[in-house]
Amino acid sequence: MSRPPTFVPPAGVRAHRLSTGRGEFAVLDAAPQGRPKGTALLLPGFTGSKEDFIALHEPLAADGYRTVAVDGRGQYETEGPKDDETPYAQEELARDVLAQATAIGAPLHLVGHSLGGQISRAAVLLDPSPFVSLTLIASGPAQISSSQQARVKLLRDALAVMDMAQVWEAIQAMEPPEETDTGGVDSGLDDIAALRRRWLANSPAQLVATGRQLCTEPDRVAELAALPLPKHVLSGAHDDTWPVTLLDEMAVRLGARRTVIPGAEHSPNTDRPLLTARALAGFWNDNPGAE
Repeated sequence: MSRPPTFVPPAGVRAHRLSTGRGEFAVLDAAPQGRPKGTALLLPGFTGSKEDFIALHEPLAADGYRTVAVDGRGQYETEGPKDDETPYAQEELARDVLAQATAIGAPLHLVGHSLGGQISRAAVLLDPSPFVSLTLIASGPAQISSSQQARVKLLRDALAVMDMAQVWEAIQAMEPPEETDTGGVDSGLDDIAALRRRWLANSPAQLVATGRQLCTEPDRVAELAALPLPKHVLSGAHDDTWPVTLLDEMAVRLGARRTVIPGAEHSPNTDRPLLTARALAGFWNDNPGAE
């Protein structure tokens, strides 16, 4: 469970609802002074939210980029069905991303963290035309590691017999606070009430459906490599969801830029946001597309 440094948008970051052809999505939206060099759409990971990118907005705005971080369907402040998994099929979530891109206005740099990376991949494979680049943050070629699959199965089993509040209490009892923080090596939110509020707002059907996707995702690297879209594989120096060596190999297969953020783990966007922002801006500066 990632721990953003805050849930309070910094100055210059606007919280609003993005209206699309597939419904409204809660977003955090930050723009630079003057005309943006480009715009990026940021998709969070499993059990995460748009706040997982909250420390990236200011440094990326300083580099001239508008950034729009979104809660996907059934995540935190974007509503979704609580007992129907159908709207959370990967293709449905990918089509949500394409609708978001249309509403924001192409061309966009697309960034997905973990589960968000796999949804991003599915979106560009459906239609790459709205995007000028793709960055996968700590998001691997296929299913998650065996140890993480076991954790996701425990969660799915718990959600079958408990409500979200009961599952939260079980998670807290099973894991020391420092171990629930896969997104903060030397920083992170200590406000358990805020983290609990985010957890309770998630749709259990969304967690079950996307958790299953993480455990069964096929390898689609060859399909992605065939797209003439600049690609970037970014991760921390350690990751137990997809081993770093596997991410290295994926970058080679994709012909992608590879960035490893020192001192970061599965969520470099919260572990080392300034280094992560610098890497993203550098990649976008080198791949401006039609912007």
